[in-house]
Amino acid sequence: MDMEMQQFKSDFFKALAHPLRIRILEILAEGDKSVNEIQQLAESEGSSVSQQLTVLRSKNIVTGSKEGNRVIYSLRDPMIIELLDVARKIFNNQLSETITILDRLSEGEKVE
Repeated sequence: MDMEMQQFKSDFFKALAHPLRIRILEILAEGDKSVNEIQQLAESEGSSVSQQLTVLRSKNIVTGSKEGNRVIYSLRDPMIIELLDVARKIFNNQLSETITILDRLSEGEKVE
């Protein structure tokens, strides 16, 4: 069972391992959007957005529902918003630590 969970987590994080996919999730965190809306907000080509949405759908991270001739995408689980927030906090912590080290180095302090 542990190996299955680790494989699930690995596959899940692989699905997130693309900058445009992360941007799409950030956009969808603000609310449901069509492909055209996502494309405009992400400032990316439609084919790229569609490809990345296909990956996110295949891993059940986003869902799409047909409304007329448009497909409206949404986050399958709102906890994705929390995950992205935690990732941002981890990045900020690492950045803060790096800045502190660089400041100490520029002041001539030995850093170990």
